[in-house]
Amino acid sequence: MPHAVLPAEKTARSVSIACCQLAPVFGDVSGNMRRSRDALIQASRRGAKLAILPELANTGYVFSSRDEAWGLAETAAGPCVSEWRELAAELDLIVVAGFCEADGDGLYNSAVLLRPDGGQTCYRKAHLWDGEKAIFDVGNQPPPVVETAIGRLGMMICYDLEIPEWTRLPALAGADLLCVPVNWPAQSHPEGERPAEMIKAQANAAFNHLPVAVCDRAGSERGVDWAGCSLITDAKGYVLARASRQDGDCQLILAALDLAASRDKYISPRNDVLADRRPELYRALLDPSR
Repeated sequence: MPHAVLPAEKTARSVSIACCQLAPVFGDVSGNMRRSRDALIQASRRGAKLAILPELANTGYVFSSRDEAWGLAETAAGPCVSEWRELAAELDLIVVAGFCEADGDGLYNSAVLLRPDGGQTCYRKAHLWDGEKAIFDVGNQPPPVVETAIGRLGMMICYDLEIPEWTRLPALAGADLLCVPVNWPAQSHPEGERPAEMIKAQANAAFNHLPVAVCDRAGSERGVDWAGCSLITDAKGYVLARASRQDGDCQLILAALDLAASRDKYISPRNDVLADRRPELYRALLDPSR
């Protein structure tokens, strides 16, 4: 089934994208907000039109219990999200940030996309990693694709990016860029190799001919060391910018992307990465017994 042909409305030819790799301190919400504010201001001063913060950027990640997470959670209209929304308007900057969300009886690992005009879109992580399953409720909505002044932005969180079926959804929905706040724990890998998470991000970009911007975190937290592997790829999966593993309040990476170019899904004169799919052969994906 050919993918949908979308209107070719005007999009900036080259847009500066920033990933703000921070080192949040667990539970230090005011300090973490100061760090994120300083990073967003720096990104704006360097010409970015979109800036991404890490997963759970306002609270830190390693919760000891669901009750502890409840104590640091806020709604999607809470003070941290409100401050980021105000900064988006003040800086004329699109902001994507991860936060711990409370909604009624639900507790979620969430991300929010904030436009300078006040528009807000929230996403709840659908694929929980390891101990997260004891803390958070699972999100049940597909990755959003949001119309913005710079193009169509998709959004998901960390382990979501490692599920190929999930990353395909925003591509089919017409995303021009996939924005991914993450907290990648540092794991051993062969000497000379990159962390496997980076390779998966590049592969998903190439599979979907869709640029990916991953904002990781740095530092250590409650015995967990973080990979510090933020990266921005082009639509072919090649790395345009990447961070290094180091501590510190902020490491900013930037890359210029022609977002409209990712709407061309041809990788040869006769091959379109979406139109070449054959969903009628993939029925096993819908069979829970398999």
